Amino acid sequence: MAKTKGKKGAGGPAEPAPKPRLKKIYDEQVSPKVGEQFEMPNVMSRPKLEKITINVNMGRHLEGTKIPPNVKQTVLDTLTTISGQTPVIIKAKKSVSNFKVREGYESAAMVTLRRERMWDFLDRLINLATPRIKDFRGLSRKGFDRQGNYSFGLNEQGVFPEINMAEVNFTHGMNVNMVFRNSDAKKSEFLLEQLGMPFTKPEDKPKKK
Repeated sequence: MAKTKGKKGAGGPAEPAPKPRLKKIYDEQVSPKVGEQFEMPNVMSRPKLEKITINVNMGRHLEGTKIPPNVKQTVLDTLTTISGQTPVIIKAKKSVSNFKVREGYESAAMVTLRRERMWDFLDRLINLATPRIKDFRGLSRKGFDRQGNYSFGLNEQGVFPEINMAEVNFTHGMNVNMVFRNSDAKKSEFLLEQLGMPFTKPEDKPKKK
């Protein structure tokens, strides 16, 4: 059973936290549309977004002679700020000479979002971050796998308005992966598009002569 969040009333039980805006849109508008579009009357069988992982590869920033100071801390601060929770450091499980990776080497930082924080992050990603991408023409529709999971990359952390680029010492990108349940590529694409995900416009098929 989920814990009740919110402020405690005078002598009464704690008030439940308000449902995230985008989760409410999914429950009330998007889920019914998905059910109608793909003939899925059973709510429990419809695709659901389970988690979002954000991953930053630190390896390439630690190579060469001009290594930015405090690389690790900058990455951790970025992930903490945009996600609202503490990231974990991923260490290499084995050495790979071609990629200059040694076993035990701190190669990446990752955060996994679920429930309220997941929906809040997705809302900010769609409505605040992507409009700030320079020369933005939409996210690729080619990032879906067979299970309907969707992955894409961002070139810099500055697209999130909560990051002040004047206060960071270097620019880094990140990979975002959205994991779905009961889905496939078409269902997940439709679901995300209904939530407002700014995909590239489908190319017009050439007319047959």
